[in-house]
Amino acid sequence: MRVRVDRDRCCGAGNCVVTAPEVFDQDDADGLVLLRRAEPPPEAVERVRLAVELCPAGAISVASRPVPQRSPAP
Repeated sequence: MRVRVDRDRCCGAGNCVVTAPEVFDQDDADGLVLLRRAEPPPEAVERVRLAVELCPAGAISVASRPVPQRSPAP
């Protein structure tokens, strides 16, 4: 999983920080989201998905990392 945040959309609600503090933080200056880890640990994945759902501004998105394809055996 790869996490992205859009600080231009963020409204500073802080739901993400409460839900997954190991992945998100808030800027002390403006209260907007800061991404601490773009690739969260496996134990945080479900909390990150919940943070996406709880974000009132839609400022958080996630993408699955592509699975490397194997070359066919000769």
